[in-house]
Amino acid sequence: MPLPDAPAALAATAGHPSTDDGPGGGPVRSVIVGTGGIAGAHAGAVLAQGGATRLVAVVDLDRPKAEEFARAWDVPVVATDLADVLGRHQVDVVHVCTPPGTHAGLATQALAAGAHVLLEKPPALSLAEVDQVLHAQDAARGTGPGGRDPQVAVVFQHRFGAGAGRLRSLLDAGVLGRCLVARCDTQWFRPPGYFDVPWRGRWEVEGGGPTMGHGIHQFDLLLAVLGPWEEVAAMAARQDRPTDTEDVSMAVLRTEGGALVSVVNSVVSPRESSELRFDTEHATVELRHLYGYTEDSWTFTPAPGHEHLLARWQDPAATWPESGHTAQVARLVAAVRDGGDLPVPLAEARDTLELVAATYASAFTGRRVRRGDIGPGHPFYDRMDGTGAPWPPVKAPGAARSGQGVGA
Repeated sequence: MPLPDAPAALAATAGHPSTDDGPGGGPVRSVIVGTGGIAGAHAGAVLAQGGATRLVAVVDLDRPKAEEFARAWDVPVVATDLADVLGRHQVDVVHVCTPPGTHAGLATQALAAGAHVLLEKPPALSLAEVDQVLHAQDAARGTGPGGRDPQVAVVFQHRFGAGAGRLRSLLDAGVLGRCLVARCDTQWFRPPGYFDVPWRGRWEVEGGGPTMGHGIHQFDLLLAVLGPWEEVAAMAARQDRPTDTEDVSMAVLRTEGGALVSVVNSVVSPRESSELRFDTEHATVELRHLYGYTEDSWTFTPAPGHEHLLARWQDPAATWPESGHTAQVARLVAAVRDGGDLPVPLAEARDTLELVAATYASAFTGRRVRRGDIGPGHPFYDRMDGTGAPWPPVKAPGAARSGQGVGA
């Protein structure tokens, strides 16, 4: 039996207390847009909050796909247009789980309706699009229920996992001394068939390759721990895969704190791994995992004469969740209910996206790029491929827009 569409179902529930109470009087009302693979992680994270938030609708251009998702996750309303949901129902948070090319438009639409937005990574195709959404966020101030300011947050869930906060606090307190050298490797494997999906591997749809869509989680965590980057020198190549973007990039960057960092982003590595290593004055701290980590994924090696620091790292009073969407959504729901700032605001995530743009700019021009160099008028401000990749496109013409709808 088909699930109810948005106009009928939302009209029927428009005055029902269980759907309209919202923060302060009921669960945070969440909507998922796009029912691709990552949407399940968002739905699971919502359900894991124990009733503090709930899914009130799912939106997808492919209605049968949306209905299947709704049945699987017990979502009462299905729509093919976000406007139907926003126009007929009070929504607190819109989870945008669509391809990156749709993010800016959907976020702007949700903000105009007074709703908060949680964007999957990458938050947009370019720095220009990020700034457009930030302007829309400013314009929407005071338009939410009770005069709240709608906010945009970005999914960088590794910031909320085991050990990340502890490492940052130990560095901030000076316990480990300065970070001198670091390494950030995302070496994954995507077979050639992965790029058979028409919209994959296109600059105009995905915004880039593993630098933009895969390694971004790891080096966002790196920056969350070490602070802002200062300058970068990079190389990129299409080594093997049938993609218009790179399938490998390598960069060396310097942070504002003076650490030198190497960064590898790859989708051609048969033995997959995600690794971070921080060599500080007094210890080496390492993280090894693939798509998510726990406490056991970390190792701590004190420098000679600093063995006492191991006890600080193993503090039994410190408890940290497993990395993943559930941990970040928990923080987001608490912020919505309390009227606080959403975790990983878009303005902060912009710094990570700027490193992506700078990596491409350095790789394609052969020059070092400093933080702040890429702004309006710069070729890499409007597109991540800027002046153009130094290899010809291989994706079939005419299918570039495939998958950009909310059903991808």
